[in-house]
Amino acid sequence: MTRTMDAGGIDVAILDGEAVPFGGMGVCRQLKDEIFNCPPILVLTGRPQDAWLATWSRADAVVPRPLDPRVLADATAHLLRQRVAGAPVA
Repeated sequence: MTRTMDAGGIDVAILDGEAVPFGGMGVCRQLKDEIFNCPPILVLTGRPQDAWLATWSRADAVVPRPLDPRVLADATAHLLRQRVAGAPVA
């Protein structure tokens, strides 16, 4: 995954924070540590209370389960707009 992200062509990544055996939060942190100018990453968490864990992973956005399609679409669109504009993700 690191090679794919580092090669470019990815504008935003969406990772499952609860994935097994490698959780999306750990993968997110690794990508942020290893890739210069890493694309924005959105992490899906198991519940709203887990958002603080995503700050450890340096995720650019967090969407909790149960997934609300509108919230997921809005968060992804925000990250994409920031990426296209070349602005830092906030």
